[in-house]
Amino acid sequence: MILDQFKLDGKVAVVTGAARGLGQAIAVSLAEAGADVALVDVLDMAESKARIEGLGRRCVAVTANLSTKACVPGMIDTVVSTLGGLDILVNNAGIIRRAPLLDFTEKDWDDVMNINIRTLFFLSQAAARVMVAQGRGGKMINTASMLSFQGGIRVPSYAASKSAVMGLTRLLACELAPHKINVNAIAPGYMATDNTTALREDPERNRAILDRIPVGRWGTPEDLRGAVVFLASAASDYVTGIALPVDGGWLVR
Repeated sequence: MILDQFKLDGKVAVVTGAARGLGQAIAVSLAEAGADVALVDVLDMAESKARIEGLGRRCVAVTANLSTKACVPGMIDTVVSTLGGLDILVNNAGIIRRAPLLDFTEKDWDDVMNINIRTLFFLSQAAARVMVAQGRGGKMINTASMLSFQGGIRVPSYAASKSAVMGLTRLLACELAPHKINVNAIAPGYMATDNTTALREDPERNRAILDRIPVGRWGTPEDLRGAVVFLASAASDYVTGIALPVDGGWLVR
């Protein structure tokens, strides 16, 4: 039955940036589909952990500062030793800094690039080594952005990092396909999260954004759930190297 292809029973997933917002919704959706989940964040993950354990799934919360790759080996070791393996990696953690191009600082460049692409690569590499050694394939899902397709304004390091995420997704898909590891990305549109609070509270910017979205509303973290479960499951075994927009039609307007 086709619905069986979406089940994640017996799988172990890692979700970064899982304390709240998009990451929390992603982690809970994977648990609802049957996976045990390792949460990674620098923030308090108690709420996410309680929701997952309330579903009867195993869950471990790993506190890690993803601004440096130094946390990666210990994080992976904890996941494997606690949950018994690694089948799904969701590289969701990311930050954004806004400033005009002429005023943008080196620190704002480095902070964003370190989390959004540098550590993402080294975590993907470490996870791939585990998946290859296990010999049962796997799934990787990166959080890209509309700015993986567009230039944007006032967010140079974010635009650069998210374009890099899409390029890296394609490379990983090509190199890991022989090991039955699928690598894809989701590209959320304008989502009602902490990162967009300032935009939503600005009446002029809020209206301009809503006027551009064909479905006429901001997205919510829950809007990502179906796309993530699909890309994490056997239902997407012949899908790799794509960036799937979940944007209410923004990119086609």
